[in-house]
Amino acid sequence: MLFHHCMKLLGRVRREFSGYSILESGRRLLDRKPLQCSLYVTDRCNLDCAYCTEYDNSRPHPSLDDLKKWVRKIRELGTMRIALVGGEPLVHPNIVELVRYCRELGFATSLTTNGFLLTRKLIAELEDAGLQVMQISVDRMTPSAITKKSFKTILPKLDYFHDSKISLHITGVICADTLPESQAVLETGLSRGIPTEVRLVHADPLHRFRVDRGRREELERFIDSMIERKRRGEKIHTSEAILNYQRSLLRGEHVEWTCMAGYKLFFVSAQGKFWICSMVHTDKHIMDVTLDDLYANYRKKSCQKGCGVYCAVSASLLVEKPAQVLGKEIVARAKRIPSTVRRSLTSNTDKATHGTITNPDGPRQMNGSTKSSPSADDGVTLREAV
Repeated sequence: MLFHHCMKLLGRVRREFSGYSILESGRRLLDRKPLQCSLYVTDRCNLDCAYCTEYDNSRPHPSLDDLKKWVRKIRELGTMRIALVGGEPLVHPNIVELVRYCRELGFATSLTTNGFLLTRKLIAELEDAGLQVMQISVDRMTPSAITKKSFKTILPKLDYFHDSKISLHITGVICADTLPESQAVLETGLSRGIPTEVRLVHADPLHRFRVDRGRREELERFIDSMIERKRRGEKIHTSEAILNYQRSLLRGEHVEWTCMAGYKLFFVSAQGKFWICSMVHTDKHIMDVTLDDLYANYRKKSCQKGCGVYCAVSASLLVEKPAQVLGKEIVARAKRIPSTVRRSLTSNTDKATHGTITNPDGPRQMNGSTKSSPSADDGVTLREAV
């Protein structure tokens, strides 16, 4: 029993550093091959959030055969990580098989979802297929006219991740509409031991904001609070480099960097087109892309001023300042270990004390958190309480 507990604790500690393999990242800092590709599994989505620029329900899903062909090509280019995105990737009928295929090819594999379609069975299937990381994207605690991605709607589903090997994190968006509830989103995720962040909303491909961005002073205070909490060892999911970058965006400050989009990371559309990033598209098909094509995108770009494609900024800053960016992140994650140990000990003490009377299908703890959420099998319909 003690051995089992120790192994689980070591697993939780190891998870704090998942996604930050120094050896893996280091190889891609020294060669001309890409680190990551974001693959649009589908353009279709079950929601229609007003600020979103990345869904189109008029388009059919790409076939599994096409997706596998593109994935093989992405791997042949030397790409190490693949992020399955959309649209909503869970609406694709073959998503589990695609995850399995990505893992068979050796990809580090993640998936971004709004979480509405998650079930116990689907999570178990995705875990069995080898999915390593899942990002659940939420915006507010309750839905609004601008966004349907309500945390309260999917909150019971967090119970499904009890003892799951999938590393879960929560990501929100800050704008005028979401800001009043952004603090609650952050607290709700962190209180359950889930790495959580809330990102500054970005402009569309024409540099226009589809929603009211909000008052600069309020947005800046919120980002400052995340920086401080990250430095204290709390599970703010994004890097301090990106938080500082977002603060600079708000202040109109110049940030010196060279965009690596289209080179160290790139996107592939649900039609198989090679995209520099989610905002900058090309008509070139991924099957025709070479390493020289990728390397040609290693340059400063006219669109990088005010860029809100944070994965592109993050990869660029990592390549330019690896010791600074990676070093700070490793220190920040190391600071989480004491709280991880405390949660684990508290969780096991609670189980020992209440184990004989606890309903096995009732509330569970997430990632060792001492706070529980309603069981998803209790028939709780949080939408009706909104």
